[in-house]
Amino acid sequence: MRKDAHARSRVVSRREAAARTRAAQARGERVVFTSGCFDLLHVGHVRSLEEARALGDRLVVGVNADATVRRLKGDGRPVLPARQRAELLAALACVDCVFTFGEPTPRASLAAVRPDVYAKGGDWSLAALRANDAPPRFAGEIRRLRQVPGVRSTQIVEAVRAERSAGVARARKKRSR
Repeated sequence: MRKDAHARSRVVSRREAAARTRAAQARGERVVFTSGCFDLLHVGHVRSLEEARALGDRLVVGVNADATVRRLKGDGRPVLPARQRAELLAALACVDCVFTFGEPTPRASLAAVRPDVYAKGGDWSLAALRANDAPPRFAGEIRRLRQVPGVRSTQIVEAVRAERSAGVARARKKRSR
């Protein structure tokens, strides 16, 4: 069992994630960093995180703050607050530590953590990742992860909302009879 068995102990500050990264690198370990909203954890996230971890010895995850998710995804999002999203991710065996960040891109996080590899979901092109996310003189490798077709948080949220609306409509129809 891990020394830090509780998921909450793996939810850290960005500064602590950077310190853990440097300690791992000093031991000769390869550190991978990924980031995202992780608004509603699903199998696509799990597979991407496992794939990212396979690229190195440690996996550090940055989670977008609630305000950023709202800007990116719209009203009613995130489904879960950042602290809960971070703790869920930290509970996964492939994840070593998680922190939240408030900037619109992970550029400042990459500059602080300085991982060996930056891995991101396959819906982002390498050119976009280099242009938008990588800080100047980023020395790490940038890798795209595979996508699981048809598994997106937005689709799941929309399906739940549609079913809820349909259920409300059915209930109203029954009451009006």
